[in-house]
Amino acid sequence: MPMAALVSSLLQSPAQISHFDSSYGFFSPSRIRRTAPNIGLKSSRRRPLLSDDGRPRRSFSLKSASDNVYSDPAAASPSIDGEDKANSELLASLKLKLLSAVSGLNRGLAANEDDLQKADEAAKEIEAVGGPVDLSVDLDRLQGRWKLIYSSAFSSRTLGGSRPGPPTGRLLPITLGQVFQRIDIISKDFDNIVELELGAPWPLPPAEVTATLAHKFEVIGSAKIKITFEKTTVKATGNLSQLPPLEIPRIPDALRPPSNTGSGDFEVTYLDSDTRITRGDRGELRVFVIS
Repeated sequence: MPMAALVSSLLQSPAQISHFDSSYGFFSPSRIRRTAPNIGLKSSRRRPLLSDDGRPRRSFSLKSASDNVYSDPAAASPSIDGEDKANSELLASLKLKLLSAVSGLNRGLAANEDDLQKADEAAKEIEAVGGPVDLSVDLDRLQGRWKLIYSSAFSSRTLGGSRPGPPTGRLLPITLGQVFQRIDIISKDFDNIVELELGAPWPLPPAEVTATLAHKFEVIGSAKIKITFEKTTVKATGNLSQLPPLEIPRIPDALRPPSNTGSGDFEVTYLDSDTRITRGDRGELRVFVIS
């Protein structure tokens, strides 16, 4: 099979992404934080004690309806900050628990039923504490380059996840490297970036390439994202980096199998400054960290 056709078969589906790097140094507790809005009712300017006519000014405060006690709003902020700190610490702990559940699973390729359940339960705990995602408010948090650390779909042992795809193992001279998602909220670009190593007959060295699966995205509702495939570009790296990029022609819609329409959708179930959890249109759980 020609190399371009082989890579095209592997990459046409948006679901055909994986990631085999085992480094998790970037996911340290010092980077795990969640900042809530400051809702304390403090004035940025201090009011003078006397009014213009020399009389003392009145001091206004909020009255409690339950015990008829007046309280200073500024005095309530420490407890609010305390609750926010406890919530942040809980989320940090839960994110480390999820990381522990998925580490060593080869992005889900080595996961068994017990592993899948543990990862799913750990993700649900984070989703429950974090609450619903509203992309109309938090869309800017999608911006950036995200690194895939886990996909439940790859437990099927195929590169297509829950969709048909080439089987994993030694049947193909292809080694998958790191996988990223690059999202631009201004241009609506949504690119899956896959690092590949393509085997070559001895004594030729393997070819290292980076394949970029370009999509456009749109937000549907409060937390669902729809992506539409546009094209695949393959760029040689390493010793062959001087070669120009190669654009693989898009398979005509009439020739596409029903399972590979070129588009898909997923729901963002948790999102903060360094972690993103999504659930796909076929129940696929994916975990990303900011890169």
